[in-house]
Amino acid sequence: MPAIETAPLLLGVVALLGYLLGAVPFGIVMARLFGLGDLRKIGSGNIGATNVLRTGNKLAAFLTLVLDAGKGGIAVLIARAAVGEDAAQLAGFAAFLGHLFPVYLGFKGGKGVATFLGTLLALAWPVGLAACGTWLAVAVALRYSSLSALVAAALAPVWALLLGHGNMTVLGALLAVLIYIRHAANIRRLIAGTEPKIGKKERTT
Repeated sequence: MPAIETAPLLLGVVALLGYLLGAVPFGIVMARLFGLGDLRKIGSGNIGATNVLRTGNKLAAFLTLVLDAGKGGIAVLIARAAVGEDAAQLAGFAAFLGHLFPVYLGFKGGKGVATFLGTLLALAWPVGLAACGTWLAVAVALRYSSLSALVAAALAPVWALLLGHGNMTVLGALLAVLIYIRHAANIRRLIAGTEPKIGKKERTT
């Protein structure tokens, strides 16, 4: 992340607003709007787009994906326009933490993949596109959303370096570590061969 020169109080406001935006649980909102029930009691119980897709409602899943990505991107763009470049990464990181630990849901949130990708796209679109392309390539080839996310997260700092955005490598690495932590159960299921594939509809729990 770049050196911070903006007043600490202003950066604190940026972080707080970014967090509150990121904490909005759009998966749960979409599930309720489409009459799908409580998303936390469906499939894996996760609040992200992949679990919404397990309900069989592709539109709700698509809207969740766009909105979860958008809140990371919007946090970055607003912070950049209002404060400057030194606040943009902070806002994106705060939005990502908001999705993982939302105050509105007792700090029990999602895994942050869409917000991660939206944040990268807003910070440096070539890096974001490379990460999205990595996710898509793995998803098409193997049809595991979790594995796609893990590979995309691991390669994000590499893409940042290769594409001339070295100032993003620390942030990319931090986000990747958090994504791996949040996917610990998925990693165990991938190893065991029990991880569900993309689009598999699951009964409620």
